Amino acid sequence: MTIPASVLRVEQRILMIRNQRVMVDADLAELYGVPTRRLNEQVKRNAERFPADFVFQLTAEEKAEVIANCDHLNKLKFAKTPPFAFTEHGAIQASNILHSPQAVEMGVYVVRAFVRLREALASSRELAAKLDALEQKTELLSLQHETLNSNTRAKFKQVFEALRQLMTPPTEPPKRPIGFIRPEEK
Repeated sequence: MTIPASVLRVEQRILMIRNQRVMVDADLAELYGVPTRRLNEQVKRNAERFPADFVFQLTAEEKAEVIANCDHLNKLKFAKTPPFAFTEHGAIQASNILHSPQAVEMGVYVVRAFVRLREALASSRELAAKLDALEQKTELLSLQHETLNSNTRAKFKQVFEALRQLMTPPTEPPKRPIGFIRPEEK
């Protein structure tokens, strides 16, 4: 099954903020073919359709982090108000209140992108569970059949550890401060 380019484009715009997958208002407005200002106006006019679990406003720290991590959102640093973040349900609801054909069409792609990310997370969890079950089975086999020597068991453990390390997302290295740093500030 080939994935439409539009879904992949949407997936690239989904961020993790407050342990939720969200899209920033500027990205959502661009996908829906409306100015960010109009999207936010419609959200405010239809506030009853957007509870706190559908949309929330970023803090100054979250805004700074988003700007630092997403080059395409550089223009947000000049915005007077912090941007809004839309969860999957908020993005769908925004598509419903913006009565443009592009918003309706892109709303489908937004849903598909969120679903694909959810499926990827679920398959990762399934893989971890299967890996644990396989490890337990090999331990039982090794106890029942002493022909499996300790060297082989150690190799299996190394394989399991290597697979777990590959499944965990890489940690970001600490960022070096920019500019001159006085010795007493270290």
